[in-house]
Amino acid sequence: MGGLFLARTDSGPSCEEAFAAAQAQGARAGLASPTRHSFPGWSLLHFEPPSGGAGGLLVAADDLVAVAGTLVFDGRLGTPALAALLRETELPALDWSRIGGEFVAVVRKNGRAFLFGDYFGAFQLFHDLEQRIFSTSLLAALQALPSVRFDAQGVYEHAFNVVPIGDDTVFAELKTLGPKWVLELTRDGVTRHATAKPLPDAPSRSALPDRVAEHAARLRATVAPYVAAYGDRIHCPLSGGIDSRLLFAGLRAAGSTPSVYVYGPEGSADVRIAQAIGRAEGFAVDWIDKSAAPMTPEAFPAQVEANFHQFDGLPTYGNIFDNGGHAAAQLRRHANGSLAASGGCGEVYRDFFLLPDRRLTARTIARSFFARFTPGDATPGFDGRAFLDRIAAKIANALGLPDARTSMSRTHAEQAYPRVRCRALFGREISLEAQHGAYLMPFLDHQLVAAALTLPMTAKHAGAFEARLLAAIDPVLAGYPSAYGHDFAGPPSLRHRFDEWSSRIRPAWVRQHSYAVQRRLRPMGDEHGGLLSPDYMHRVIDPEFPAMRRYFDMERITDSGLWRRIACLEYLAGWLGSRLAT
Repeated sequence: MGGLFLARTDSGPSCEEAFAAAQAQGARAGLASPTRHSFPGWSLLHFEPPSGGAGGLLVAADDLVAVAGTLVFDGRLGTPALAALLRETELPALDWSRIGGEFVAVVRKNGRAFLFGDYFGAFQLFHDLEQRIFSTSLLAALQALPSVRFDAQGVYEHAFNVVPIGDDTVFAELKTLGPKWVLELTRDGVTRHATAKPLPDAPSRSALPDRVAEHAARLRATVAPYVAAYGDRIHCPLSGGIDSRLLFAGLRAAGSTPSVYVYGPEGSADVRIAQAIGRAEGFAVDWIDKSAAPMTPEAFPAQVEANFHQFDGLPTYGNIFDNGGHAAAQLRRHANGSLAASGGCGEVYRDFFLLPDRRLTARTIARSFFARFTPGDATPGFDGRAFLDRIAAKIANALGLPDARTSMSRTHAEQAYPRVRCRALFGREISLEAQHGAYLMPFLDHQLVAAALTLPMTAKHAGAFEARLLAAIDPVLAGYPSAYGHDFAGPPSLRHRFDEWSSRIRPAWVRQHSYAVQRRLRPMGDEHGGLLSPDYMHRVIDPEFPAMRRYFDMERITDSGLWRRIACLEYLAGWLGSRLAT
């Protein structure tokens, strides 16, 4: 929970200016006033969320543990977890069988200080190229640097694929701390220590009924520490899909009666199904329609500015251009120190990339999934092939391959979902949500992920195994209808299986061009919407897009979600002002 800002103290007045800016940025984001802690060569700001919750700071004489996010140690949260981590860990070594959650931690013990993140490096920690500044806030990190430049690859990845992947950001001068390193913070700088984080690369031969029991126990064990700490003070989503329903089932099985909410417009499948389940089961469902509250164009700039700071400049889908419904819902989930839970990453149980069950390469994954662009949207300097090659190289690096053309087993290729896709997309979500309180995303727990990776691909098709898992944990919940057109008490429908099969059999070169073909057929968008008409948007950004026009041909873009993400980058450029170099 909360945030961290850490900097070298040998840079004179500019260091103090950076700390003042970081403290002011935390206040704009809605965080409580930080505490400051110093050790040789470094100084640290630790922010707690104003809503309270499990503690993220422990000071014992000269020793210290400061955490942003939610850290689990030996099944404990909060101060007991921090105390056990400090007492029982001798860094840089880490026993990952005892550590869970998504977080960034600073640990000072016996005169040595270390900085590290969670298993997948999901919780984002931004740093400059010289590793003199570390910040969980993008906006605070930007204010600590004299100037920054947009990185073209990062800009295109954010626009086309929602978030940059790997350690990259949209700025050339900023990276994120990767999962492979524990950093030692010395008087003279940073020493990097490698930390091994293996995952299975072959399926298990265990019988599926045994696997169902194993995974049911694993899910209960993952959520149990959170339920023990928060009880019924948990906010859980419910929709027409399976991931949120499995999360809800896991929380109920662990003894919690969480508050339930659903996002969506009136009449949508998610809202209808969630409300029907609530009526049948006798619990209330908080319906959140983010677009319902009206807003005048005159009030729009102030709301966008508030959204911008609450979501640290760049939320995943660029959705700062709304009426404040998204921001208000986020704060409601954490009110009075409550825990927010998410079914994100649940597709670890399913065939997320819909690729053939054979040996694959990182290049195949990049071409099949990350080619969500049409070259005409970009300026002539954009090279689509080079763009995908760079993504493929980052996937290969994350999977420990020599290069993007090295073949790997299908199970090894499945690691790209947690190590690449979840780290980038849900990592940003986790980082923004956890500023305001504790967050649970059980399907990114590395021990649960490791078990899911050993499932045979046939069990993942059309969510067959995940449905069996849900039915084993909560058969009543499994029996309700879903947005797939069938319930989860039995096998998936023929239509569901056919839809997945038809994607799986398409060659990578066909998948690579699917988005461009769809764009030629019709305008596109996404469910995140926003007040994107000129009478609103011309009040908050220059309609000429002076910063982003270097990268995009704005007149040709007919995908409203892509347009909104580019507009968010343009707003960020305006906020940077003279700090943005060209």
